[in-house]
Order: sequence, then structure tokens, then C-alpha cells
Amino acid sequence: MLRELARHPVLVCLLLLCGCAAGSESPGTPSSRPPNLVLILADDLGWGDLGSYGQERIRTPELDRIAREGMRFTQFYAGSAVCAPSRCVLLTGRDAGRAQIRDNSPWARRENPFGEGQEPLAAGTDTLARRLQARGYATLCVGKWGLGGPGTEGAPLRQGFDHFFGYLCQAEAHNHTPDHLWKDGERFLTGNAPFDAHQELAREPESYAQYAGDAYAPDLFREAALEFVRANRDTPFFLFYATTVPHVALQVPEDSLAAYPATWDAAPYLGERGYLPHPRPRAAYAAMVSRLDADVGALDALLTRLEIADETVLLFTSDNGPATNGGADPRFFESAGPWRGAKGSLHEGGIRVPLLVRWPGHVAAGNTSALAAGFQDVLPTLLELGGADAPQGIDGISLAPTLLGRASEQRTHARLYWELGRGQALRAGDWKLIRRWSRDRDAPPTLELFDLARDPGERTDRAAEEPGRVTRLLGELRRARVPAARFPAPYDG
Repeated sequence: MLRELARHPVLVCLLLLCGCAAGSESPGTPSSRPPNLVLILADDLGWGDLGSYGQERIRTPELDRIAREGMRFTQFYAGSAVCAPSRCVLLTGRDAGRAQIRDNSPWARRENPFGEGQEPLAAGTDTLARRLQARGYATLCVGKWGLGGPGTEGAPLRQGFDHFFGYLCQAEAHNHTPDHLWKDGERFLTGNAPFDAHQELAREPESYAQYAGDAYAPDLFREAALEFVRANRDTPFFLFYATTVPHVALQVPEDSLAAYPATWDAAPYLGERGYLPHPRPRAAYAAMVSRLDADVGALDALLTRLEIADETVLLFTSDNGPATNGGADPRFFESAGPWRGAKGSLHEGGIRVPLLVRWPGHVAAGNTSALAAGFQDVLPTLLELGGADAPQGIDGISLAPTLLGRASEQRTHARLYWELGRGQALRAGDWKLIRRWSRDRDAPPTLELFDLARDPGERTDRAAEEPGRVTRLLGELRRARVPAARFPAPYDG
């Protein structure tokens, strides 16, 4: 550990700021305390990017092992098809129709004096972290926040986290080698040179090196997470590990890139679809996913060494489906699995995501659940497992009965609802309705109806054949949506 720190002085500075010792890894003291809770959130990872969900090109041995040791969900949904609203649903238990944040909000950066951040959560929001903090949990968010910029009421330390290290602004998080991050409300300088991750100009191959910094943010996040676990091994902790991988830009250290074939990429990515160019885009994407897998493995190995793995509930999921820009190639990897669509789409590929849950001795190993569930269910689930009460009036239901082998006690959703921009989607049972408005104000919305039991890939629109069902689901759509002043929508009229 100390030898590794000597090669990375920025990590030494980080650990000193955290007030964490870099040495002892003696086992934790057995107790009847509530379980530790670890929620790992990948960024733009597709349903099909893990070996346990059918991936054949990208190696994810650590997450595949966790899938074997716990429960794998096959019908689990993100809160939205893009970042900020999905995270809002995750941390508040309210679905997209009643969440505070309904879309990414570029205007919020202009309103922030630091020029960073998205629409902030309101002061006093009843978040997952706030409830666990009140229960006595030590709480850390590391990685990407996206729910309030510096100095706002939405900043993580005002929403239930004892500590935060990472990006407050999701746009800043598009650069994995930034010149600064945020540590407990203060700018943390990484030592990297500043540059813009939103360049769309083509670059010659010899100039790619300018986009590689010495400090790779996901590595810093891993070390901060490990130190938090070491420092809190004898007390219940909640670790929200919101990595920025594999969101573009495509950036990964050379040691990970070398693991994948040069033959995958016939040509470099020159930045024509946004973000930074890369000489080997497919290999870079795979390497980012595998490096994330190794980071999860490092965290899990530490839990084992400290003898607290059996006292720790570990969840792994992703905030939405795979991206199609910035050099990402979800078709090559079949990142969305068998589902139609990708990030930004309300078809299954944009919102259906992996969920792995492991708690040794409590969640039976090797199980698969087809329960239709979503991000709004994470809050009540973790609060129940942690011995805390869930807020009143949320949309989520606890998945604890399914996880703990009491399936007969499991409640189910009468409906699951999403909205984004000019579109809405609702699933009731196996039927799913998607309604979209065009930018032509005189044009009626389009309707698509799918029977997911017979047509999980959403290839056959049944709306014309099922007018009565469409009418009933349209009524559900109207009831699911509560208008939000900051996020007006055509379906409010």
C-alpha cells in the first residue's frame, strides 16, 4: 500500500484530507450492528456489458463472481434514461413522475457562481443518505454527484453525506483526467493540466497523448472508497460509489488498454460524435469496463481481508443504458443486450439495467429474479436492511422479501413510470406504452404499445390492435405525472 502511494503523491494528499490511516487492515470486531451498505453505480453501462448478462467480448470476472455469490435481477430499471433524473430517483425513492429532477439541466451551470452543477436537490430532501446518517451510519459519496453544484443546497454534504470526493457537475465528469475535483466542499487539485472534454474537432493520431493525465479520477475514487472502508470497519457505513465509468470520453490508462486486441479498431475515433478522440475506441471502452470490474474486485477483497464481507450488503447497477456517442460502439459489444434503444431512449435499452445484490448468509447465492423493479425501490430496500424507516409517500417498495427468500411477502408495482423530455413510458404488468410528442405543435403524439412477455425486444407495436388497453394506460400516464415547474413538458397541457 505505501509503495503504491509513493508513486501517486496526489493519493497521499487525498488520504490526509480524509483523515484516514493508510496502514492497518486488521479484521473488524464482530457485532450485532446493522449491515454495511455499499451501492455501486456505473455510468452508462449497458445491461449486456457484464459477462453475467451475456457479454462475450469484455472481461468482468469480479462482477460475474459477485453475480454467482448473490442475486441477479433481469427486469430491473433505472430511474430515467439519462443521468441526473435517474440519480434523483435512486436517492429519493420517488419515480420520474414525482421526482424533483426530471432531466439533465444545462442551465444550472450558468446559474452557479463556479460554473458547475445541475439542478440541485431542495434543502432538507429526505434522501437515502440522510435517513442512514440519522440511523448512525457513516456516509460517503465518491465519484459523480450531478444533483447540485458547489455552494448549493443540493451539494452532497447537505443531503446526508458526511464526506464527498469527486465531481459535483456531471459535465465536468466527462473528462476522466480533470485538473480538479471536489473534496468536502473544497476544490481538490489533481495535478493534471486543464483541457476541455467537449471537443468535437478531429485530431491527428500523434496528438492523442495530450488527453492523458497522470491522475485518473476513477483510480482516485477507488482509493478514497478503500480508505473510507478501512476507517469505518468497526461501525456501520454507507458507501455510495458512483463511478464515472464507462461514460465517454474514452480515456483509460495504457496498462488496461493493452489487454484488448488492436484488431478491434480499424480506424481511430476522431471526435466527430463529440467528446475526445481516441486511437482505439472499442478497446478503450472494454478496458474502462474491465478496470471498473477490477476496482470492484479491490473493494471486495478489502471487505474480505477485514472480515466484514458477510456484514456488508453490496449492490451494483447502472444509471441508464449505453451511450451511442463519443466513440462508444454499443452494437459491437451488444451493450444493450437484446433490448431496443440505448441511453436517452424510453425503450428497454435505455432504461433496463443490471442489478446484482450480494449479502453472504442472507441472500442465497446463484439466484435470479425476474421481479419488475426499479431505482425507486433501492431506498426502501436499503433502509429496511439497515433497520431504518422509509419516508412516507414514496413510490418505491422494499425488495428485501425477494432478497431474503420471502418471495410470498413481496409487494409488486401496479405500474412503473418514466418520462424524459418529450416522451413518457409506463409499464403495467407485461404491457408497456410509450407516448412521444414531436416538435410540431400541431402534430398529435405518437403511441406505441408492446407486450413485453411475447415481444421483449419491442419490435411489434400493438397500439392499433388494443385501443381499450391504450386508453386505460393513457389514464395511468396522466395519473403518474405531477407537473414540475422547472421541467415543463408537452404532456402537461
